[in-house]
Amino acid sequence: MKFGIDLCRMVDLPKISDPRGNLTFIEGRSHIPFDIQRVYYLYDVPGGAERGGHAHKALHQLIIAMSGSFDVVLDDGREKKRIHLNRSYSGLYVCPMIWRELDNFSSGSVCMVLASNYYDENDYYRDYETFLTAQGGQR
Repeated sequence: MKFGIDLCRMVDLPKISDPRGNLTFIEGRSHIPFDIQRVYYLYDVPGGAERGGHAHKALHQLIIAMSGSFDVVLDDGREKKRIHLNRSYSGLYVCPMIWRELDNFSSGSVCMVLASNYYDENDYYRDYETFLTAQGGQR
C-alpha cells in the first residue's frame, strides 16, 4: 500500500461537556484506525526546539496537543503540510511512511502520541534521503 499525506487527517474525539470539567476518550479501532499498543508524551520542550525528524515504516500514530500548542510538519516526499494542534479533543492521525517534524511548541505544552506498535528502532527512517529512496525517490 502506498501511503501519502492525503491519508493523514484530523480526528475529532468525543467531548463530554460538564460544569465540573470536560472528558474526552479514545477507543482503538473505533475513533482511530488502529489498536493502541503504546502511549508516550513530550513535555518541557525548550523554546525553539524541534522533535520528530523521522518517519516510520509501519507505525500508525495519533498526535494530540494535551496542553498548549505545537505544529506538526508532514512530508510524504512529494508534498509538505503544516498542521497546528491546540485542542485536547482532536488529534492528527499520521499513517506510516510520513516524515514528521514537531516544532513551535508553546510554553507548558504537552504532546501525547498513541501508537499502533511497541517501540522498535528498526521501524524508523532517521535519515531523510534514505526515507526518500524508500518512497521511490519522490520529491
